[in-house]
Formats: sequence, C-alpha cells, structure tokens
Amino acid sequence: MRNQLVKSIKYSESLDMMYLAKDGQISKRRINVLQVGEVSFRAYCFLRKSKRTFTIDNILALVPIVTKESRVI
Repeated sequence: MRNQLVKSIKYSESLDMMYLAKDGQISKRRINVLQVGEVSFRAYCFLRKSKRTFTIDNILALVPIVTKESRVI
C-alpha cells in the first residue's frame, strides 16, 4: 500500500480508498496524497473537504482514478 501512495504523489493521481476507522466504521473516500510516513500519511479528503491523517494499516483498498482526455476536432 505504501508504494502505491508514494506513486500517487509522483504522478499527481487521486485515489479512491476504502478505509477502516478506529471505531470500526468503513468509509469510501476520494483522496489526494500529500505526504507519506512510515505508519501514516497525510492526504486531502474530498469527503471531509480537509487535510486528514490516515493510518496505512487501516487501508482496505486503493484504486487510482484514471481520467481520460477527450479531443474534439
């Protein structure tokens, strides 16, 4: 998971994340990763509209958001 977080910073990708909170709640969030540490990372969370700190071990799934550009000629 950590490698995918670092890669998303390198390529400026947004991610969809399934996350397990401390209280046992599972949430789906769209994030932009800002900083990755050893056990946690900072990201902008579009659900909460703020910067948040997440624990890497609590990530259930990460999926990069792929946007395709379309050209009109």
